[in-house]
Amino acid sequence: MSFLNQASLSDRMKGIKREDVTTFFLNYALYFILVAILITVVVIDPKFASISNLINIIKQASTKGILALGVAGLIVLAGTDLSIGRVLGFSAAVTASLVQSVTYSSRYYPGITEPVNLLIPLFLSIAIAVCFSLINGFGAAYLRMHPFIVTLGTQLIAYGSTCLYIEAQPSGTAQALSTFEKNFLNKAAGSFAIGDIKVPFVVIYFLICAVLMHIIWTRTKLGKNMFAVGGNEEAARVSGVSVPQTIMLVYLVAGVCYGIASFLEAARVQSVGANTGINYELDAISACVIGGVSFFGGVGTIVGVVIGSILLQSINYSLYFLGVNAYYQYIIRGLIIVIAVAIDVRKYIAKK
Repeated sequence: MSFLNQASLSDRMKGIKREDVTTFFLNYALYFILVAILITVVVIDPKFASISNLINIIKQASTKGILALGVAGLIVLAGTDLSIGRVLGFSAAVTASLVQSVTYSSRYYPGITEPVNLLIPLFLSIAIAVCFSLINGFGAAYLRMHPFIVTLGTQLIAYGSTCLYIEAQPSGTAQALSTFEKNFLNKAAGSFAIGDIKVPFVVIYFLICAVLMHIIWTRTKLGKNMFAVGGNEEAARVSGVSVPQTIMLVYLVAGVCYGIASFLEAARVQSVGANTGINYELDAISACVIGGVSFFGGVGTIVGVVIGSILLQSINYSLYFLGVNAYYQYIIRGLIIVIAVAIDVRKYIAKK
């Protein structure tokens, strides 16, 4: 009998180990796939792994990474935000109109004869993004609208607003807003040297935002309530959590992230037009899902979002680096999103 018990225990232990290994590979399957792709790219062309390329990848991932930090909280709430890209476009357009060089003859505001304090366009950019986010939050929290629908509506409103704003230029044209003050470009898109390596300021801004968001998620009441609502809204409500207030605050924080990203993106692209920000929401949401933020709510980490943002941009950059046809790039990026969501669903089913 003792021998049979030991054999049964041994079988159970093996079963647990197999289950643990399966769970591990399930949780990190997408990471393995993406890293394998990057290793393949390095094998094909070792120049891809150069320091300058790596810094460039992180630089390009930074503004979209800040967007991802904002939308990640909404996904934790089992929601989403389709308006991100167009809101960024509108906020970036307002930023661009205020930081144009005072010597530029076709500037948006001819009455501005001295460079503006950069805090003004930054705060305006954040204010615009926050307004749109609060509209989204109000629709989701108090009107009980599905986030997909309300953010689809605000996406169109933001795009229309951007077009109207750009077309209202005194020059009578709808040309992209460009020719910015050097002070703006230096502080928002400049860099500093560490030895022979130039580190872009935007990377530091991204890391600062990530640290602050990590603190909000893990050290504040809002963070705890956010995960509670995302995990089980009814249980959170019974426990005394104000669900509408939590949703509104998470959307508010998301809006702040969007506004900061818009300000920095205007400096990065140096030319803001009606199509600025198009499809940015796809990259931001994809980065979150790749980073392990579950669409079913209640699961996610800021570290995962940062890693997801960098990995996604690494794939995008590697495809461009190898000269892959732009249409194939869309297909590959779409497959990554489908695989990421499929893995998320599989994990959710396994958990249930």
